Amino acid sequence: MTPTELWLERLIAHPTISADTNLPLIAQLEAAIEARGGICQRFPDQTGTKTSLLARLGPEPGPDVEGGLMLSGHVDVVPVAGQDWTRPAFAMTRADGLLYGRGTTDMKGFIAAVMALVERTTPATLTKPLWLAISYDEEIGCVGVRPMIAEIAAQGIRPELIVVGEPTSMRLCLGHKGKMAFSVTARGTPRHSAEAPLALNALHVASDFIVALRDLQDEIAATGPREAGYSVPYATVHVGKLTAGTVVNLVPDRAEMLMECRMMAADDSRALAARIEKAGENALSHHLAAFPEAGLEIIQTGSYPGLATDPEAPAVRAFAACLPQGTPECRVSFGTEAGLFAQALDLPVVVCGPGDMAQGHRPDEFIAESQLAACDAMLSAAVDRFCR
Repeated sequence: MTPTELWLERLIAHPTISADTNLPLIAQLEAAIEARGGICQRFPDQTGTKTSLLARLGPEPGPDVEGGLMLSGHVDVVPVAGQDWTRPAFAMTRADGLLYGRGTTDMKGFIAAVMALVERTTPATLTKPLWLAISYDEEIGCVGVRPMIAEIAAQGIRPELIVVGEPTSMRLCLGHKGKMAFSVTARGTPRHSAEAPLALNALHVASDFIVALRDLQDEIAATGPREAGYSVPYATVHVGKLTAGTVVNLVPDRAEMLMECRMMAADDSRALAARIEKAGENALSHHLAAFPEAGLEIIQTGSYPGLATDPEAPAVRAFAACLPQGTPECRVSFGTEAGLFAQALDLPVVVCGPGDMAQGHRPDEFIAESQLAACDAMLSAAVDRFCR
């Protein structure tokens, strides 16, 4: 096995599902980084069971040492429960040039390549710092990276470029959508189903809201901002879950929904949230005259910004030269931590990593050996360009 494949095997063996600890994995990374002369700083969560890790190889930033490169990724993975795996989820297996296991693509393949890079890098040869930013709980809303980014900003750490290694099939990704998540509670009035017309079914309130959201989606598609390069080149509004009721002969007085809005970096997220609120007010207004106790509560439960990186920024063009000639640029619809880095630090940020997200989150997740090899080559070239 290559050094990167050896690291991937070690990383997969840690079942770092977001609900569980990542401390043993972080300890293994930390020990390897410090063995190469790296400096590490932890950012634990409130429970003390998970932590992010910020590490530096090479010189400390100062008046005579500026720039460098930051490589960023998360080590948490999505659950495997309820999925039909035909191979061990937390033990790497190989077949026909493919490496299987949870997190191979999303995104321990990139972290493995970074750790192999650490082991073949002599810090004394670096004239500018190489930073590693490794986070937890990305899969549940980019949670763990936020305190680390705040400290990066507070310390005045300003690399020339930040590379977030989410799977892009080693294409150069210059943009991704942001996201707002919402929980919605519709309230009606209960009654025996034999007298249903005398009650207000909370599902009716929820359904009217869903219809209003569909109208909003049609309006956004027709007149909203558009950005080329996305499979859906405009903001999307989506309801993913609706629950209500206990038995069929009782009119439910409460319905709960989970929904989201995904938008480009150029979209006004506050304006979109206000339009969602307005859709809720309009849906509820039809019921208030007959049922003044009716309600519809919309709570934003999380968000992260989109990314839109200038393709002509000098650092971006320099990074593009680290990839094979003709490597295409792209946009991805899934979110990453890149938007948070760009928003907080006002630095060039790109997304580029091995694997295809089509394989992520699925049973028998895999990554191609050739993708890891391409990532190894890119990382070596990037360190030469930005840190030497």
